[in-house]
Amino acid sequence: MLAEIITIGDEILIGQIVDTNSAWMARQLNLIGIKVKQVSSVSDDANHIVDALKLAQERAKIVLITGGLGPTKDDITKITLAKYFNMELRRDQETLDHIKGIFDRLNRPMIEANMKQADVPDGCIVIKNKNGTAPCMWFEHNGTVIVSMPGVPFEMMYLMEEEILPRLKDSFKLPVIFHKTILTAGIGESFLAAEIESIEDSLPEHIKLAYLPKLGQVRLRLSGMGEDELSLKNEVEVYARLIIKRIAKYVVVEDDIPLEKALLDIMDKKKLTLSLAESCTGGYIASMITQHPGCSSVFLGGAVVYSNQLKQSILGVKEETLSAFGAVSEETVKEMALGAVRQFKTDYAIAVSGVAGPDGGTPEKPVGTVWIALAGREKVRAKKFSFGSKRVQNIERSAIAALTMILNELNQHEV
Repeated sequence: MLAEIITIGDEILIGQIVDTNSAWMARQLNLIGIKVKQVSSVSDDANHIVDALKLAQERAKIVLITGGLGPTKDDITKITLAKYFNMELRRDQETLDHIKGIFDRLNRPMIEANMKQADVPDGCIVIKNKNGTAPCMWFEHNGTVIVSMPGVPFEMMYLMEEEILPRLKDSFKLPVIFHKTILTAGIGESFLAAEIESIEDSLPEHIKLAYLPKLGQVRLRLSGMGEDELSLKNEVEVYARLIIKRIAKYVVVEDDIPLEKALLDIMDKKKLTLSLAESCTGGYIASMITQHPGCSSVFLGGAVVYSNQLKQSILGVKEETLSAFGAVSEETVKEMALGAVRQFKTDYAIAVSGVAGPDGGTPEKPVGTVWIALAGREKVRAKKFSFGSKRVQNIERSAIAALTMILNELNQHEV
């Protein structure tokens, strides 16, 4: 079963807002066995909307539209759909009562523009939007289901989860889709593909393998499609086990979660604590970790020590170490990590110091040179990395390398 997504709004095309709706909807559709054929963004122009809708109906049985349902004159989706389906507009009383209720609760007066939001094409099924004033509209036309929803993300998400997805499952006979994700780190996409090539070649037609690379990590996603959920899941798991056995030393976790979340879960299970000593990453690693609820059970804190003075006063790095080897060195980063363990009283600490760029490099330590140390209470080890010339990418790569370093250590043995 194929679907298309159309997002409407000039604000998307000029980059004023980012279209996160389409990615979210595509994930939800995929989970119930509906594949997204295409995603299109069109301007607030009736001809553009009609052209996109005509093409979508030729390619898919389900068309989901978001945006253009507000009370202002540039919101033309509803009027355009009425003309496209050759329908008149009618004022839906239930929707009008709902809108009036919202304005009464807010103690705000209603104007005609607000009331017009209750106008809907007379041949559509009106679906109440409990989180906003713009109604959702369901059309059935020439064997295709077309649904128009508000573009406000929390309104769209509610409608999708509570109304649209259940109705689609009732309207179509959908296959079972099962995904298995394996998160890997420390190996590039092409090398990974070479390692598991024979397994990939042996996959049956109804099971696909996708490579989802990101800086320093690659997600492998096995996707199976069939009729029987249990047998499909078992079959996908068989191939997953073969892949995991082949690349065991690069596997971080068998789940579709971020690298830092995998680390938090492992350390929490082992009752271990972590602190950070960040220089060139400037708190980026701490930001990655603290976005996850419950991180405080593992992550106690850390220090952003950009200057040599703070490296000495907070972490106890020796002045002679900095003088002899410099801030970006094995010796300094080891003392930073050990200082963090000592000062913050954690089981482990990660320390990072490098030349993020775009300036500051030398022939001996060019831009992209980064030292990362991992310390336990007794031992410490460090590794040198040579990244590129882009500052943002160097910071991101340093963070991923640091997280991978401790994950590998925890999966093998303790420092």
